[in-house]
Amino acid sequence: MTPFGVLRARAVPIAISIVDTDQIIPARFLRRPRGPGHARLLFHDRRADGSFALDRAEFAGAEILVSAGEFGTGSAREQAVWALSAHGLRCVIAPRFGAVFRENAIRNGVLPVALAPERIARLVALAEARPDAAMAVDLPAQRVVDADGAEHGFAIDTFEKLLLTEGLDEMSLTLRNADAVAAFERAYDARYPWMAPRR
Repeated sequence: MTPFGVLRARAVPIAISIVDTDQIIPARFLRRPRGPGHARLLFHDRRADGSFALDRAEFAGAEILVSAGEFGTGSAREQAVWALSAHGLRCVIAPRFGAVFRENAIRNGVLPVALAPERIARLVALAEARPDAAMAVDLPAQRVVDADGAEHGFAIDTFEKLLLTEGLDEMSLTLRNADAVAAFERAYDARYPWMAPRR
């Protein structure tokens, strides 16, 4: 994964009260293997007429999504995060997140930022009024700096922050200690040879 430090980018606002995972990627697409094609599946059923925010020219290339309502609720599907990532979105800002969606986002390098509804309303209004203006999401400092320079702090678990800032998932984090694991296995096999698997 790409490490997440400070993201300076434009934001696309989604003014929907509840965004469940079936809106993010409909269930009929879940059997598809992960790939860049997931970008066109993002909010597929809401984009039929081309008027959805993601299809508006002024929001092209936005890397931050600001949701006015709960985000990622409903069924557990990692493909929802795959679709966001394939579209180029690296951060989702919302009042609340579905627990499984949030975990999937972090494990796939997408930062979920929870802010109070009144702060979200400000970010949505700024994005609508000035779609060309960038905001900054500073993970090390745990703050969002909006287009007017106002700062909005956010909380994140220390371990989750480590995964994102280092660009790691649990497997790659474990592999960082491969030498220590191998040394332990050698010492364990030497001490308890009857426990060692036959090779």
